[in-house]
Amino acid sequence: MTTIVLVDDHHMVREGLRAVLNAEPDFEVIGEASDGIAAIQLTERLQPDVLVVDLMIPGLNGLEVTHHIHQYVSQTRIVMLSMHADESYVLAALKNGAHAYVLKESRANDLAFAVREVLAGRHYLSPPISERAIELYVSKAQAQSFDAYETLSAREREVLHLTAEGYSAAEIGKRLSLSPRTVETHRANLMRKLDIHTQTDLIRFAIRRGIISLKDEPRS
Repeated sequence: MTTIVLVDDHHMVREGLRAVLNAEPDFEVIGEASDGIAAIQLTERLQPDVLVVDLMIPGLNGLEVTHHIHQYVSQTRIVMLSMHADESYVLAALKNGAHAYVLKESRANDLAFAVREVLAGRHYLSPPISERAIELYVSKAQAQSFDAYETLSAREREVLHLTAEGYSAAEIGKRLSLSPRTVETHRANLMRKLDIHTQTDLIRFAIRRGIISLKDEPRS
């Protein structure tokens, strides 16, 4: 039986995806999450065969979840779900360790097919993305140079994402089981590494990286 963890921040979407996956006789959705931090915790605990994760989720986005799981739960194959067909998103997903990139506009059976492809050790990209050579995307993703963001620790990335979403040090500490002082230390370290000096600059950086979108205004 292929075990699957499903991550999307919309309950109705998860219901539909779960129904599609559980309709396969050898698939079983064993866990669900609605944000990036819960997704990492659940995947580390359950260690499923496959993680199906949406690109745009709160807490940590799908790219950061993928990066973490690829490093620390390497046996889990990762299928990224997205409404974006842009090359930059596809490359970022592959670079962070995704094995498949499935557009949300795809047919329902495309998701099941993608899961089977990654279980077989292959990559899968939804049409029309797959009309380009997968090998080209993979080689581009692997060839991209590292930047300052790559030097951040997993905890610093979590603090960056939550700070960009407008959470206070106390709120972040509560979510990550850290003291506010420790959160402030992580925030100072990540800002130093990224050469960022103000909260406004941090938010601008997060938007450029796709951590938050222009429509996602930070919490007041």
